[in-house]
Amino acid sequence: MKDRDPKQKKPNLLLRVLALLATAGLVLGALFLVANRDRYNLDALRRWIALRSVQAGGGEGERFTHGGGDRVSFACLNDGVVMVSTSGVHYYSFDGEQYAEQVAVLEHPVLSASATAAVAYDAGERTLWLYRGGEEAFSVTLEGGGDLLSARVNDSGWLAVTAQESGYKGAVTVYNSAHQDVFRVNRSSTFVVDAAVSPDCRSVALVTMGQQEGRFESRLLVYELDSEEPVADVELGSTAVLDLDYEQDTVWLLGEKSLITVSTGEWSVSSWPFSRSYLKGCSLEGDGFAMLLLGRYRAGAADQVVTIGGDGQAIASLNLRGQVLSYDAQGRYLALLSGASLDLYTSDLTPYHTLEDIQGARYTALTEAGSALLADRQQAWMYNPG
Repeated sequence: MKDRDPKQKKPNLLLRVLALLATAGLVLGALFLVANRDRYNLDALRRWIALRSVQAGGGEGERFTHGGGDRVSFACLNDGVVMVSTSGVHYYSFDGEQYAEQVAVLEHPVLSASATAAVAYDAGERTLWLYRGGEEAFSVTLEGGGDLLSARVNDSGWLAVTAQESGYKGAVTVYNSAHQDVFRVNRSSTFVVDAAVSPDCRSVALVTMGQQEGRFESRLLVYELDSEEPVADVELGSTAVLDLDYEQDTVWLLGEKSLITVSTGEWSVSSWPFSRSYLKGCSLEGDGFAMLLLGRYRAGAADQVVTIGGDGQAIASLNLRGQVLSYDAQGRYLALLSGASLDLYTSDLTPYHTLEDIQGARYTALTEAGSALLADRQQAWMYNPG
């Protein structure tokens, strides 16, 4: 006769109660975060992790001396700050430790960045430098007397370089994250002025300029990286494209008189015209939105900020009371720096945080999590809104 299996022990009642309370706590915590996502959100945790030198409840990090120079631009990556000026390129940690530098005379310094990488170059010259992971990861020098027109890097480290080369009106070269040349387009019939690799690294968007039946015309061409022919050819009209960003669902294009969005599904075009206003500034780096600074007069400062969604419709607008010295948009946030304060907003222009003691700052840049770099002509420091 077989022995009967011993009866299973019932779980300790105290352990069951503790498990139930833990589960309830997690649910209530999640509900609390959803209800208060603008104040207590995962971005605050991301800011604290990235900026460990700044107190978790909010505050300023240590000041550090930056490279200086004229025509200064800053960009915040996930792991530090890249700045470019007429005196070269510098890459710092958030604490001010210098990761890398390139001392060079740059007549027309340009800085383009994603959340993880930045590329710097002198427009019209031949050399660019890519910074990622705390180092100068890659550099390119064009051969044959080519002139750099544009260079853009995505979050995966893929790079699109647009240049004017001998024998062609425009050429685009795509480099993968291992810095290998994986795709190239040469155009002889139209000029190529800009290009960007898609977030999934499967395609590249080109902006071309040419003439059609005697009139000026811009077009958006999209190539899959394993194809020699474009999968999309979108007419943009007689507008000069000033800026470009390639998101998963939308290609953003800044024109002289309108913001243009192109759906990557149907390749349909939407446009938000500036009407009687004049463009004073723009950032296309927001997550699913663009920020425009507009003014009523050709001369003078911006008097309005507008956010535009991927459907080409305005999300919100706000009249400005002071002159904007510097601005940025990253993730779900935008920043406006005036002589009196740093004002942070969410994409619908809901106020998120205001810092009144800016200590003479004249430049700002945002991380995707909403931390802000503040800088004057000599020093920079990080600010965590908490």
